[in-house]
Amino acid sequence: MSGLETFDVVVVGGGPAGATAAHELALAGRSVLLLDRNGRIKPCGGAIPPQLMREFEIPESLLCARIQSARMVSPAERRVDMPINGGYVGMVKRDEFDPWLRQRAASAGAQLRVGTLHEVTRDEGGTARIHYYPGAPGRNRATSESVRARCLIGADGANSLVAKQCLPGRHKMRYVNAYHEIVAAPVGAGGDHDPTRCDVYYQGVISPDFYGWIFPHGDSISVGVGTAIDGFSLRQATTRLREAAGLDQTTTLRREGAPIPLQPRPRWDDGRNLILAGDAAGVVAPASGEGIYYAMVSGRLAAQAADTFCATGNIRALATARSRFMKAHGRVFFILGLLQRFWYSSDRRRERFVSMCRDPDVQRLTWEAYMNKRLVRSSPVAHLRILVKDVAHLLGMVRP
Repeated sequence: MSGLETFDVVVVGGGPAGATAAHELALAGRSVLLLDRNGRIKPCGGAIPPQLMREFEIPESLLCARIQSARMVSPAERRVDMPINGGYVGMVKRDEFDPWLRQRAASAGAQLRVGTLHEVTRDEGGTARIHYYPGAPGRNRATSESVRARCLIGADGANSLVAKQCLPGRHKMRYVNAYHEIVAAPVGAGGDHDPTRCDVYYQGVISPDFYGWIFPHGDSISVGVGTAIDGFSLRQATTRLREAAGLDQTTTLRREGAPIPLQPRPRWDDGRNLILAGDAAGVVAPASGEGIYYAMVSGRLAAQAADTFCATGNIRALATARSRFMKAHGRVFFILGLLQRFWYSSDRRRERFVSMCRDPDVQRLTWEAYMNKRLVRSSPVAHLRILVKDVAHLLGMVRP
């Protein structure tokens, strides 16, 4: 065992968070192993804002669609369009985007291996030993292989095995169970489908506490639903959503489901040599369910913390990944969490929420915040107007 291959950092999980972490560490000159199960595609609408493309140098060639507006659909079937003036939201297919990120990490010098994590142990000196089954899931698991790592990054999803095995006092995370069906896009004119528009359904029959979505992916469409309520049939809700959108006769290409966390874990590191990132760290935005951008930010921050730890041996460097993330995005997560808990709690409130989306100030500030990933502070008068209108809606002084 003393002759085990040793890396500065082993990253478990090759989604946007893990692939970004491996890429950043390889660029910094660290020896990195990126261990990924391969073939696992997370249910995801695939939206990425312009800020992500700028920060992480994502080429436009990866986009399968450019979204120019969003349509909010209320419980009473009211439709409110929110145009993106002077910009667009990019859409990616995760079965193309994630492999591209992994290959970029490999091109930078990271070693990419297909395998499934089995166990994390530590030797007498505290160095992590990562035991995994080589090859794609479902293959013979009679024999595992092992490597050593000075630092371990767990980016292996909401049900992170790394977190379960390595973090004491596991925190029970809040989840939304998500399910979507990738369907073939309608061919030719007709119907209500617009390949440049995302549709979001705020209806209790579709989701009693979250929303349903229809996101164009060029020649295909992601049709999905999320909920945190046990026993609610996501498949039946997705069928109902497809019927409502006129997509019930389109070909189903594949189905995917997974839990999506909606609250960052209170701790991402173990105080020894482990950091979490992505869904494993809980960095999916409440209310919107947006995860790709925040996953990649957390992956970059985890890589920087791991690099500092490897250079100095200072375990306090590990905690900087979470503290820096929360300093930059914690306020947004807090506000979105309040929004979800209040406005998504009943159809009466969802009706008023969709009605508020008609407001030009709401639309402009929403898109500016989303596109640039920051709260907009430059329009105090607009914020005041929104506050007044919001209170009026709460008091029932405005018709939905």
